[in-house]
Amino acid sequence: MPDALERLTPQQRHLLTQRFGRIVVVSDMSWGLVSTTVLEVDTDDGLLVVKAGGTPDRHIGREISAHERWTAPWVRCGRAARMVFADRATKLVVTEYLPGRLVLGTAASSRLDVYEQAGALLAQFHRQEHVVDEGYERSANTKTLRWLAAPHRIGPDVAGRLRSMVEGWPTPTATLVPTHGDWQSRNWLADDIGVVKVIDFGRAAMRPAGEDFERLAVREFLRVPGAEQAFLRGYGEDPREEDAWFRRRVRAAVAVAVWAFHVGDDCYEAEGHRMIAEALGRFPVRSMRSSATSSRSWTG
Repeated sequence: MPDALERLTPQQRHLLTQRFGRIVVVSDMSWGLVSTTVLEVDTDDGLLVVKAGGTPDRHIGREISAHERWTAPWVRCGRAARMVFADRATKLVVTEYLPGRLVLGTAASSRLDVYEQAGALLAQFHRQEHVVDEGYERSANTKTLRWLAAPHRIGPDVAGRLRSMVEGWPTPTATLVPTHGDWQSRNWLADDIGVVKVIDFGRAAMRPAGEDFERLAVREFLRVPGAEQAFLRGYGEDPREEDAWFRRRVRAAVAVAVWAFHVGDDCYEAEGHRMIAEALGRFPVRSMRSSATSSRSWTG
């Protein structure tokens, strides 16, 4: 697949050749919606995965930081790939190839033991460190208001309700832990004996623990009976505080709807609009009058 390598910048290709010599593309694993190219390659060092970011990419730096700070417990037990080369300036990261098949879209996506393993893995990741942040909620609210100010296809009345809601939210102190940021079955692998492994750290960052439950809550937990209970068994507790969880669901819904519109992903955008409708359905109009003073009006 020579064309796949051509999507990398000359600097990225030079660094790869300089470090690994022979490079043969085995498969192109790019999603196609963003500027990141993901390739499985064969080298004299064995099978590797190359991730190369384009000019607007902001994920490669996070991926590198995650490997430097947080993936070691998983790497030691074969649950995540080891980073073998990285260059922040050129937005390039190379890891070992991790054997397994994506859980998404396979029979493994319906197996409850997969969710229990995923919960246990996430708990291990979250336990590595924590920090108390007084500004996180305020920053998250500001980001949501920026999304609402950007071009989107959210109806004017709905956007107005969302804006009023967010502006009235409290900004309590938050406890942040290392989060994966896209914790769902499309970023899990299962090997031939059913062992779950983790890929893609491009959204990893310090956030409240409950934020790693958000993608599952609108997908796998709805589709697979018993998945949420199995996941919580593995995790050991439920870190989602009711009001903070509701705020997170609304923020995520807005971000999905607006971001998907920007990249032209109609299906994902529709999911964002469904999430918005569900959130507003749990927040009656009459409650908005008291939103600034009573966070208990919000349920999730």
